[in-house]
Amino acid sequence: MKKLISTLYGMLMSAFLAVALVPTQAFSDETCMSPYMAKIVGQEDYVYVWTLGQVGVGDEQDKLVTISVNPNSPYYGQVIGHVSVGGRNEAHHSGFTDDRRHLWAAGLDTSKIFIFDVHSDPAKPKLHKTISDFVDRSGGVVGPHTTYALPGRMLVTGLSNNRDHSGRTGMVEYTNEGEYITTHWMPIEGDLRGAEKTGQFADGYGYDVRVLPRRNVMLTTSFTGWSNYMMDFGKMLNDGEAMKRFGNTVIVWDLHTRKPKKVLDVPGVPLELRCAWGARNNYCFTTTALTSQIWLLYEDQQGEWQAKAVSDIGEPAKIPLPVDISITSDDTGLWVDTFMDGKTRLFDISDPFNPKQVYEREIGKQINMISQSWDGKRAYFTSSLLANWDKKGDDNEQYFKAFEWNGKELVPSFSIDFNAEQLGRPHQMRFGAYSLYAQRRPEEPNALAAD
Repeated sequence: MKKLISTLYGMLMSAFLAVALVPTQAFSDETCMSPYMAKIVGQEDYVYVWTLGQVGVGDEQDKLVTISVNPNSPYYGQVIGHVSVGGRNEAHHSGFTDDRRHLWAAGLDTSKIFIFDVHSDPAKPKLHKTISDFVDRSGGVVGPHTTYALPGRMLVTGLSNNRDHSGRTGMVEYTNEGEYITTHWMPIEGDLRGAEKTGQFADGYGYDVRVLPRRNVMLTTSFTGWSNYMMDFGKMLNDGEAMKRFGNTVIVWDLHTRKPKKVLDVPGVPLELRCAWGARNNYCFTTTALTSQIWLLYEDQQGEWQAKAVSDIGEPAKIPLPVDISITSDDTGLWVDTFMDGKTRLFDISDPFNPKQVYEREIGKQINMISQSWDGKRAYFTSSLLANWDKKGDDNEQYFKAFEWNGKELVPSFSIDFNAEQLGRPHQMRFGAYSLYAQRRPEEPNALAAD
């Protein structure tokens, strides 16, 4: 009886969190965050940029760079601090715990995870803990990518494994304190782990993860393994065998049990996942890197999840290489960044089955990530994809750029040249604010003290 009561209580709490923690404020943080997370209310104060160290640039180390982005600050538009972590780990993605007290930032090459304290003083994050045994504890998962908040836990997707360095991989669960819990391997041919194979592929590759708690659904996408993402981009494109080593699947999981239910074919390398926020909008989007398409992942009238290509991005034959995407909080717009042409495009997704491009702008010679505020009025962009995939020479622009969106066009606010500032290659961004922690904001000059 006690076990039954405990189980029912857990189910009720999961349902409560799924509803209670979906943002209802007029403002909040970027729209790709976990629905379980505490949310920023109002203007974000800082953007934390997880940055790759670069040989011959500054201290050459990976670092978390803090930028002041509140227009009311006298240091608006400036770098106010950075924390280096030692060495170059192929810094890539980062994510907050559900209470937003710590930021987990991962390295694809060394498989280290760096946990930063961002709550003690949001203007000056501190390196709190380093997880250096990720591969051993997980049973061989390599390349921690997405660090995603679940209630009291962090779910970390992998990109590879330590046996053949292919894209065969798994997901790893930790407590918020950084203690290993368990590993969930992706289903493959011969070991579908109870999943239904619906098409041609069951490659076992991994990349991003997102959840829809009210539907008890978790989705994962696929990319490639260590042997590819650590290879020079031009060399890889001309290597026929390497080009075969990319993922073509999206997996539908039971969120509560973490069991795979369905393997969907999404050919062309599905990357970032972004799920709708509306209470009745049972769908998510991804884009395919090599075929330059927007794909809709949706629950049909029979309650089954399906995948459908719904729009091209730019001119697919030219392989613009879509990278990051960001859905607007009202589920009417989808921003899509394309690395090769340095552009961002806005699609009207009011009808999710028929996205229409309504705007585009070149941000730089190369582009990767976008983060937007909940009200949709501010958007931030960074430039670096991977150390071995970034462009060379004059095209190797490394920047952080801030824009205002006035409903018709992006208007530049400020830009920071990471090459000139000797900081490295800026990759992913996360927002910070004092309002999250009920703290009195210290005088800004304190944030400029030496690291």
